[in-house]
Amino acid sequence: MKKLFIFFCLIIAAGCSFAQVNDKVGAAIPQYSVLSSDSVWLTPANVKNHRTLLIYFGTDCPHCQHLTMELKQKIKQLGDTEVMMVTWSNNHDIRAIKNFVRDFDLKKFSNIHVATEGYTYMLQKFYKIETTPYVAIYNSNGKLTKAFRKQPETDDVVAAVKAADRKKK
Repeated sequence: MKKLFIFFCLIIAAGCSFAQVNDKVGAAIPQYSVLSSDSVWLTPANVKNHRTLLIYFGTDCPHCQHLTMELKQKIKQLGDTEVMMVTWSNNHDIRAIKNFVRDFDLKKFSNIHVATEGYTYMLQKFYKIETTPYVAIYNSNGKLTKAFRKQPETDDVVAAVKAADRKKK
């Protein structure tokens, strides 16, 4: 009986190790290459030395749209934070993100970048995203300080962004 108990404990431990996600505090921002709504390829080098608010979203996701509207109202509180909004699309078809940028009037915010990772799903796989919006906050050293797997309250996002560089090491 004792051997059977140990066997099941080992199986559970192995299963848990596969369930780990890539959003541990202190982790480095992943290397990505995404196509912006301006048809420019963006990488982490575009936001180097800036706090980064990475939002993985769906253009037709009501929760994502709500978060976008609320963040626009609090954009000044984010200071010089670079906001990277990344979605997926067919063959890097950027029409949906161009419409999203237009519909939410995001062009007037120089620190908001809306992009697609196309069919690579690199970020989606890296973070093991199951629902949108997914939010990750990185300090100016490119280290993760906070992640939200489910739709966060906008005030919580703003507070986490403000705290990001206070935790700098």
